[in-house]
Amino acid sequence: MLIDQTITYLEMSRSDQLVSGRPPPVPVKMKPCERASAALLRSIYDRIAAPHHWISRSGWSVGQWDELLARPNVQAWLAWVEAECAGIVELEVQSHGDVEITVFGLVPEFVGKGYGGHVLTLGTQLAWRAELPGGEATRRVWLHTSSLDHPHAQPNYERRGFRPFRTERRPRELPEAD
Repeated sequence: MLIDQTITYLEMSRSDQLVSGRPPPVPVKMKPCERASAALLRSIYDRIAAPHHWISRSGWSVGQWDELLARPNVQAWLAWVEAECAGIVELEVQSHGDVEITVFGLVPEFVGKGYGGHVLTLGTQLAWRAELPGGEATRRVWLHTSSLDHPHAQPNYERRGFRPFRTERRPRELPEAD
């Protein structure tokens, strides 16, 4: 089935623009994802991606995830609630002080339970503190969302202080429902 997908790009140009999400029902701990955790990262990503038809990494092998984690400009963090992994924040350090939040999402069991704003706050704080080459300071944190993402995704980004700077539409083929 062919649909019209809207991609919205959002940015934050100063760390003081970040508006914290409300405290979660249970504390969240962000833990960096090491290369040895590539299989876990792949599994969590697949769980987050499935409801939203994220296809760019579908079918990636554990080796491809390991290669991603080996890149010096990529940082992946897992959000933990007690002993359960609740979500992912992946950052990519880019040129000129930009840091992109390339992946942000919660596993289905944590969606709608009061964690999204807080985990996004923590992920955005990590982006602002990311180590950039040559000691350069982060000048902008940005991300993009799709009309296929959770309906609360873009409102959550905007409540945290991100502002849209570009929108584009593109056709997208979706698999037929079973």
